[in-house]
Amino acid sequence: MTADDSNVLARGRVATRLPAQDLDRARRFYSEKLGLEPVDERPGGLLYRCGGTDFVVFRSTGASPGTFTQMGWEVDDIDAAVTELARRGVVFEEVDVPGMRTQGGIAEIEGNYPSKGARGERGVWFRDSEGNMIGIGQPIV
Repeated sequence: MTADDSNVLARGRVATRLPAQDLDRARRFYSEKLGLEPVDERPGGLLYRCGGTDFVVFRSTGASPGTFTQMGWEVDDIDAAVTELARRGVVFEEVDVPGMRTQGGIAEIEGNYPSKGARGERGVWFRDSEGNMIGIGQPIV
């Protein structure tokens, strides 16, 4: 048995939770702007599934400050993703901080986790209708 075999959390699945002050508005955003429909729902929550992982948008009286990436997708073709989402009306964040700057909406990020086998990443960010910061990345191999 490895250390991870005995760790309940290491064996568990991770699922993101994103707050929404207006769940109907969030549903419209995820449908119209991202092309996603919930696979399930319950009062106060919408369950989405992408690539075998789940995320939930839930009704909340709290709001995200939107100052950090709360959820991200890793895609094979970030240019195609940006083109499609921009066509749907998604507005991408411009980033200009030391060590990272977007050009044409996409940032080139130095370095990556060794286990990813990539030398860097290209990334973009946008906010959903509720102010949650969402990222999209493509490893540079």
